[in-house]
Amino acid sequence: MREEYDIKNLNPRRNPYVKKAKKQITINIDNDTVDYFKGLSESSGIPYQTLINLYLSDCAAHQKKLHMTWS
Repeated sequence: MREEYDIKNLNPRRNPYVKKAKKQITINIDNDTVDYFKGLSESSGIPYQTLINLYLSDCAAHQKKLHMTWS
């Protein structure tokens, strides 16, 4: 093993997943909503947080707009 390594030349390739990095946040979600995604998680085998992220990512990718009316 070397005493020193030249880090710049050790792995000159850039990380292709840098743009896909996730950011940890805190968000308040209704219990019913969390339970819904947990139910989907049990049937699909995909963690519920991943399912929520996939759903929100799809909304962002397709630029879905929220249409609400208050009654």
